[in-house]
Amino acid sequence: QVQLVESGGGLVQAGDSLRLSCAASGRTLSNYRMGWFRRPSGKEREFLGSIRWDIGSTFYADSVKGRFTISRDHTKNTGYLQMNNLKPEDTAVYYCTAANRLGPTYEYWGQGTQVTVSS
Repeated sequence: QVQLVESGGGLVQAGDSLRLSCAASGRTLSNYRMGWFRRPSGKEREFLGSIRWDIGSTFYADSVKGRFTISRDHTKNTGYLQMNNLKPEDTAVYYCTAANRLGPTYEYWGQGTQVTVSS
């Protein structure tokens, strides 16, 4: 079992930056990839990107490529989502999740953290 806890959300202004953290516990993530999703109020969940924990390679959705950066500190078993030049349309609940790197399914989810961007 993997437990994930997000932190770092809050209220910011358009153009600001924010870094979300996702602390993992229960087991090392060396055989996993960590993904980040968001769900705006009343809308579908959106995939943002992922990082392969063992080698640090990343993949991003086109919608956030160039503004968002995913990283991890494997010594702290913590992943990060750095968000720059935030826009009001980035307002959502943000989730981190983990999947076995050999499979497609994100099995473990954090509780989510709210990010609100005011104009």
